[in-house]
Amino acid sequence: MKITDIRLARFTAPLRVPFKTALRTVENVSDIIVEVHTDDGRVGYGEAPPTGVITGDTTGGIIGALKDHIIPTMLGKDVEYLEELFTLLDGSCVHNTSAKAAMDMALYDLYGQKYQIPVYKMLGGARKQIETDITISVNPPEEMAEDTLNAISRGYDCLKIKVGKDAETDIERLKAVRRAAGKNAKIRIDANQGWSPREAVRTLEKMQAAGLDIELVEQPVKAHDIEGLRFVTQYSPVPVMADESVFSPRDALEILRTNAADLINIKLMKCGGLHNALKIVSACEIYGVECMIGCMLEAKVSVNAAVHLACAKRQITRVDLDGPVLLREDPILGGAVFKEKDITVSDAPGLGIEGFEAGRLTYL
Repeated sequence: MKITDIRLARFTAPLRVPFKTALRTVENVSDIIVEVHTDDGRVGYGEAPPTGVITGDTTGGIIGALKDHIIPTMLGKDVEYLEELFTLLDGSCVHNTSAKAAMDMALYDLYGQKYQIPVYKMLGGARKQIETDITISVNPPEEMAEDTLNAISRGYDCLKIKVGKDAETDIERLKAVRRAAGKNAKIRIDANQGWSPREAVRTLEKMQAAGLDIELVEQPVKAHDIEGLRFVTQYSPVPVMADESVFSPRDALEILRTNAADLINIKLMKCGGLHNALKIVSACEIYGVECMIGCMLEAKVSVNAAVHLACAKRQITRVDLDGPVLLREDPILGGAVFKEKDITVSDAPGLGIEGFEAGRLTYL
């Protein structure tokens, strides 16, 4: 099965409501789709979102990395030699993890199609169904309470609350969310690098003293501040998850070796795809540290690949794959079934994506 053509397209879809964090506000998903065609007529799909404030990958950068470096490296290669392709992919250019992730998932898709096995079974086959949390954007407390009530009415019992804009207001936000959610809902918070280390510890102590019962806090400090992250982990009354601090297996090993976080959040767009994500999962398994699988506000093509990883590995105990349910529409055919919090992986060969509704892609 040789790669004969690789096509790029843009996919755009509106969100139900604006997505707001301490770092950005987004109203539409506008991602780059990769189609990898082979000499036997098969097509593998990948997706890369531009998230410049997190990964550094802009739309132009993703397109440039693919057209100038990754595509020339992949054309003519045989999908059967998957390990060799990942070595070539990693070496095709520096950084550009989102573009690499899009190609990575298309290769896994084709490999599974060739051998007629779904990727999640190929990687371990731990389960068929998972449950995701849903994100509540950072807004005034009363608006976040309304969004919480909406989420609870839709059946969600695990909420990921965006904070990190102002510590004192964050406490009021969480009080409003907890009142709206009730005592049984699980609440985890994501500061998106918004606090200083000492501010994080003070804020988390106040939240727990107020009876807010926070499950975990994600990336409370700047990504590069590993010492600060370790300080929060040491003194926080809430378990700490590393997110933006972990882009690679090497980053994960440093976090694990130094006890800088209690948990690791894996995102395909940060680490360059499934092949590197698997290395992070293995490292966490060795150290006895649980993982979350997350997404970067992506559509179903790339989130679907993350679903396969989550269903393959039991070390992944938490799921934050709400990207598709945050969209107003789902014009992507095939793949995992997203029924609010319940996600069921597809048993179709590869990743199971069949294509897009007519007219939804703009080819580049």
